Amino acid sequence: MLDFRIHTFLCVCRHMNYTRAAVELHITQPAVSQHIRYLEREYGAKLFSYKGKHLQLTQAGHILWNAATAISHDDTLLKEHLRDLQHHHSLSFGATPTAGMGILDKLSVILKQNGDMNLRMEIADADKLLQSLDKGTIDFAIVESSFDQGHYDSLLFSTEPIVAVCSDGYEAPDEMTLADLMHYRLIIGERHAGVRRILERKLAEKGYTLEHFPSRYEVGSLSAVKGLACRDCGIAFLYEKSVHQELAEGRLRRIAITDFSVMHAFSFLWRKGSMYRALFTQIYDQLKD
Repeated sequence: MLDFRIHTFLCVCRHMNYTRAAVELHITQPAVSQHIRYLEREYGAKLFSYKGKHLQLTQAGHILWNAATAISHDDTLLKEHLRDLQHHHSLSFGATPTAGMGILDKLSVILKQNGDMNLRMEIADADKLLQSLDKGTIDFAIVESSFDQGHYDSLLFSTEPIVAVCSDGYEAPDEMTLADLMHYRLIIGERHAGVRRILERKLAEKGYTLEHFPSRYEVGSLSAVKGLACRDCGIAFLYEKSVHQELAEGRLRRIAITDFSVMHAFSFLWRKGSMYRALFTQIYDQLKD
């Protein structure tokens, strides 16, 4: 069980404000200050400092926050596992939309083999999933974007190609150069979408931005991007795995960009230093292709 003063420290980290932390914890502000001073004496280092009027973590505070977050999550997970011994077991994790769709077959096998399992699967962009990991509301995540390797342990889950697709009725050739592509309408996900971030970075390496396209449709979900592409509205870049069915059925066709290719890795990650590494590795093996 975590020392109650560690809970106070994590609460102050969430709010970066002693008063708001005191309100959440239902204690006085002097009590919050006392808890932090105790931890600073215990660890022999200042945990917070002020920049102007704004509270911020010191380097030592960052180190403690990272360790305490992992321990706090493990403590929560341990309590859940102890309850599961008497009732049933559960799985709580997150995945970006493409990763989530890609593991459904393997996930269904696990669920059928464990009929009494409770499942909570959060589908969101990578930033939100990392926040959920830090809060301990999910145990692990599968994401395709970069992350702070100082905070998380990870395993390579898969490497996936991102392909250009359009409908058969859209007037575009099956093969073109990247310069040719700039004459066509682009269908793209919202600003925080993983594929969009990757595409923007790869285009920048070639000296292009999204503004080089004559027109763009920006929509808020993977299904909407695919739906517009299937309806002759433009060219979309999507993970090949996410459009496998549409390509097989002829609702979409692949366009070969002769001087441009995009591959990206999906990572399976959890809080660094977790004592549940062996469990997460076992789940990784079950979910991985």
